[in-house]
Amino acid sequence: MPRSSMAPSRIMALLAMLLVSRLFFCSQASSHGFLECVTTSVPGQLLFTRSSPSFASVLASSVRNRRFLTQSTVRPLCVVTATSASHVQAAVVCGRRHGVRLRVRSGGHDYEGLSFRSACPETFAVIDLAGLRAVRVSLGSPLEGAGAPATAWVDSGATLGELYYGIGKASDRLAFPAGLCPTVGVGGHLSGGGFGMLLRKHGLAADHVVDATMVDAEGRILDGDAMGRDVFWAIRGGGGGGSFGIVLSWRVMLVAVPPKVTAFTVHKSVEQGAVDMLTKWQEVAPALPDDLFVRVLVQRQVAKFQALYLGTCDALLPVMRRRFPEFGMNRTHCKEMTWLQSVPYIYLGIGATVEDILNRTDPVDATSSKATSDYVRHAIARDVWEEIFATWFARPDAGLMILDPYGGNMARVPEAATPFPHRAGVLYNIQYMNFWTAAGDGAAQTAWIRGVYAFMEPHVSKNPREAYVNYRDLDLGANVVVGNVTSYEAGKVWGEKYYKDNFRRLAMAKRQIDPDDYFRNEQSIPPLDAHEQRLIMRDVAPRGYANPVSMNHFYYILGCVCIFLMYIQRNYGLKS
Repeated sequence: MPRSSMAPSRIMALLAMLLVSRLFFCSQASSHGFLECVTTSVPGQLLFTRSSPSFASVLASSVRNRRFLTQSTVRPLCVVTATSASHVQAAVVCGRRHGVRLRVRSGGHDYEGLSFRSACPETFAVIDLAGLRAVRVSLGSPLEGAGAPATAWVDSGATLGELYYGIGKASDRLAFPAGLCPTVGVGGHLSGGGFGMLLRKHGLAADHVVDATMVDAEGRILDGDAMGRDVFWAIRGGGGGGSFGIVLSWRVMLVAVPPKVTAFTVHKSVEQGAVDMLTKWQEVAPALPDDLFVRVLVQRQVAKFQALYLGTCDALLPVMRRRFPEFGMNRTHCKEMTWLQSVPYIYLGIGATVEDILNRTDPVDATSSKATSDYVRHAIARDVWEEIFATWFARPDAGLMILDPYGGNMARVPEAATPFPHRAGVLYNIQYMNFWTAAGDGAAQTAWIRGVYAFMEPHVSKNPREAYVNYRDLDLGANVVVGNVTSYEAGKVWGEKYYKDNFRRLAMAKRQIDPDDYFRNEQSIPPLDAHEQRLIMRDVAPRGYANPVSMNHFYYILGCVCIFLMYIQRNYGLKS
């Protein structure tokens, strides 16, 4: 080859093209290539493409919100129903190779359906983890010494009901502090924090995660140590949907419960003093003994007070009579049972059995819904509650509010302990929900949610107006992709509502584990951009943080140098 055919200008052009292209995820996804690649590692009976007869039923099998089962819904290229870690690894490796992103579904309860659909047209596949649902309870080994903690390894595809059932059958003196709904998937729940009626005594579900296994964007399986301190911190409350990787399983610490717990429910209508009781509840419920959790469901003109006490009725009654005599509590209100029995009793109602929580379907799965959330740090005035009942809950299209009290253990955990920041100073969380049948378009119900949310703005947390990521709402904002990487600045619009100042550290962890932003959706954590990273690392370096330098950043700089040299040669006539 003549020397002139490989002039420096051409070499630099080729080098620049290769280096800069290294930065970007393939914009033209190869659907055929991805499917061919996956079938070499995943058995055909576990792979459902759009042409498969069972594709629609498999996709819908864990859809909890019917508004995302319409003709306009952007559907996946395929569903991979993984039954082993190798299937997940293969999907990640093939996805990276052929430009197909992945959505991850454990229980399908993402309120915006982002575990199985895309809000914008794109080529993606769904990894369904329902086939990875083992629960392995360890009551402690004699080799670990007296008082060894009880733990459980639980796969992400298990439901909370399956986890609770496994724990309860191993011991009636153990429990796990997570949500009420037994059909919720463990993976998404723990990823967003996760709380239920043990919140005030034991905190979040994510607070009790001590190890995990995760497939990263390179297809490697990492445990808590291998993924590093920052990434392990991030997956425990940093949001579901696979922002950092696909978590396969979690090791969780179990908590002790007494042999008997007590549940009670009291209904109060507006005529019976619901407004006054709700106004008082705001101050009393977060300050009750940690063993007592009293939440409120507000619907139409009724407030339903629902409680769980870690003890007997005889111990509960004096507390309620002293702190909240307006309830008029007596023995007829109490129902004593084991902790495991309380799960179906509270969520499913009288007559439900512990076996019922193994059912992976829920009556609400047949409806469509819209939801959002708030946090309250200062008690809302009585006249505001009066107006809420008179205006918002008097409408025929009204939904409901669920008020969960904080305080107790939650007030004693620092905001930065996990990504979930809603700790000290929070009185309670509000979940706004509205439902409609498949026949309706939901316009009125959605308008009610947005209207009451706007009405509540002066009365809830501010700067930022806080929200809970497991009650995901795209009305709060969505990601913007710039240069094939999610914008950190744009992500702050919604991210600081969910995570407050922890959003920045989450973005740092994302940059460490997935700098190319392979795992992303409309509200996934963006990787921190290089400029912001330098500013942050300069501020925190004295406290012991390393300053990770991405190889992509190096490639980018080198590519830019090559392009600059080409420009100089072209415009100033440098000889080859």
